Amino acid sequence: MGYIIIGVIAVFIIVLIAANVRVVPQANAYVIERLGAYTATWSTGLHIKIPLIDRVAQKVILKERVVDFPPQPVITKDNVTMKIDTVVYYQITDPKLYAYGVSRPIVAIENLTATTLRNIIGTLDLDETLTSRDIINTQMRAILDEATDPWGIKVNRVEVKNILPPKDIQEAMEKQMRAERERRRAILEAEGSKKAQILEAEGRKEAAILDAEAKKRARILDAEAKKESEIREAEGHAEAIRTVQLATAEGIEFIKKAAPTQAVIALKSFEALAQVANGQATKLIIPSEIQNVAGLVASITEVSKTTKES
Repeated sequence: MGYIIIGVIAVFIIVLIAANVRVVPQANAYVIERLGAYTATWSTGLHIKIPLIDRVAQKVILKERVVDFPPQPVITKDNVTMKIDTVVYYQITDPKLYAYGVSRPIVAIENLTATTLRNIIGTLDLDETLTSRDIINTQMRAILDEATDPWGIKVNRVEVKNILPPKDIQEAMEKQMRAERERRRAILEAEGSKKAQILEAEGRKEAAILDAEAKKRARILDAEAKKESEIREAEGHAEAIRTVQLATAEGIEFIKKAAPTQAVIALKSFEALAQVANGQATKLIIPSEIQNVAGLVASITEVSKTTKES
């Protein structure tokens, strides 16, 4: 009977110990209380708590979390009411502070996000709010990270997800964007037309310059051709004159070598006079060297006979 009691007690002890063995998974932490007071934080691994004395007060996940908060109504500096929803990326760095620092930490972060967002948007007008997302994100992350340090929470990132202005503001913005696009289109068309006219004018200018250059070149070539023609013509005349002069010189030289008599010379003079008389002149001037026409005729007759006999 005693062995049975000992066996039952041993089994009870084993079951009790097994029931108080805890294995903490990766990226988790357990906050342990002993008799209602904080005593330790268990990290990853095998742990055994004291039965009936220790208890796991809270299991904390250490991985980064993402919370998407619903849209919050805010008022801009120029009194435009809009709704903005944000996304907060946070991570628990101290499980003890997270467990005991604040009640319902996520609700606290949501309320802190809403008030911080209202304070920041209240210093911006509508246009700045729509174009300053990076500034809003940076300011909110810095403020939330500092405010959540006592809670053992680190805010890694804050993103403004959507900015929803009122419907009438959206319609006005759409009209403004359409007008802006029309203005840009008109400017682009005007600039294109201006560039086209400039290019066309430059083309006409270049064409006129090329045409003037071509005409100038043509005139130069014509002048050179005319000059070359005149040179060739002058050279031809000079050559003709030289040829005539050579022929005359050769004739004179031949006459000189032939040693003509006075009668032959007189005959040639007479033939020259006859040719002159056949011209259009109305007067005939006989050289003073011809003194005796009868003697000249006799000389001519004698020369003619001599020529026939020979």
